[in-house]
Amino acid sequence: MRALVWSILLILFLLLFAFAAKNTEPVTLRLFFGGTWQVPLVVLLAVFFAGGALFGILAMTLPYVRQWRAKRRLLRDASRHFQ
Repeated sequence: MRALVWSILLILFLLLFAFAAKNTEPVTLRLFFGGTWQVPLVVLLAVFFAGGALFGILAMTLPYVRQWRAKRRLLRDASRHFQ
């Protein structure tokens, strides 16, 4: 089973590496007020992917903290009730 997982990960890595190798042409990202940013396409994709992942993690932090506090409160109330 472990070999199967590693094989799938290796295939996925090789596919992504081939995608990155084929997308090295520079692209121009036009910003506001006349600003431009010229980088390879794969770098731009990686930046936006990482930004999206970071945004997703930050978006889930607040609900997680609220749930953790509610759980702590319930455990505290239950321990008081059964003492």
